[in-house]
Amino acid sequence: MSGAKLVLLPVSIIVLICFYGAILWTTYISLTTSTLVPVYRLQGFAEYVTLLQSSRWRTSFANMFVFGGIFITASLVLGTFLAVLLDCRSRGEAVFRLIYLYPMSMSFVVTGMAWQWLLNPTTGIQQFVRSLGWETFTFDWIVQRDYAIYTVSIAAVWQMAGLVMIIMLAGLRSVDQGIWRAMRMEGASLPRAYLSVVLPMQKPLLVTCVVLLATAVVKSYDLVVAMTGGGPGNSTDVPAKYVVDLLFVRGNIARGAAGAVIMLLSVICALIPYFLVTRIRKGAAQ
Repeated sequence: MSGAKLVLLPVSIIVLICFYGAILWTTYISLTTSTLVPVYRLQGFAEYVTLLQSSRWRTSFANMFVFGGIFITASLVLGTFLAVLLDCRSRGEAVFRLIYLYPMSMSFVVTGMAWQWLLNPTTGIQQFVRSLGWETFTFDWIVQRDYAIYTVSIAAVWQMAGLVMIIMLAGLRSVDQGIWRAMRMEGASLPRAYLSVVLPMQKPLLVTCVVLLATAVVKSYDLVVAMTGGGPGNSTDVPAKYVVDLLFVRGNIARGAAGAVIMLLSVICALIPYFLVTRIRKGAAQ
């Protein structure tokens, strides 16, 4: 065994036991009758059936798709737009880059608390506008069941658009100058150059951004807990929060493990496009 493999052996063992071993254990527990403590008597897929029949689980899963659709789309559009603006070598680029990246320096918990205060009808935007004289102004989405999930999406986009921006900016800055000279010789306007040539060249980076954002959607927990606590009612509940509640509040380990396995399958589905694009690129390169 080579020295490099020998050095990596302890890490590989830890990964196998703590990561893949934990996945296998969780999958096994999801097939048992475990409640407050693990019980290793198998009962099949009963917990999966019960979970899928739960109205709260269906609500949380639907919220994940609503939140994910808005979050991923808005983050891609806003992040790419900011990257294009910076790629145009605007004056004060370093300052703008710092401003756009600043939200990423904060955790989702801090972001959630800040936006919870900002959108609170009694302390935030609504109260501020009313203090200016518009006493009929209303912006109370965070306490409205039908709109609360959109406020969570707004906060998430505010934090993660900077990640898309920096990834896309790196791709835009790598475009060969010869391509730009050719487009200028053809008389292509700047918007047309980006939309027709430059941005289509960044498809692999866009896929990478989608995968990163989709994974964040599936794991979304801290932002929801800090901002709305899953409320009003269960209107902003997401699968990650429901699983944590099953494990640590309701003491139902088997059902919580079943929810965790379904979330893992969701992450795998989110990663499939990335692996497909990678294989296509390798095939084209060969």
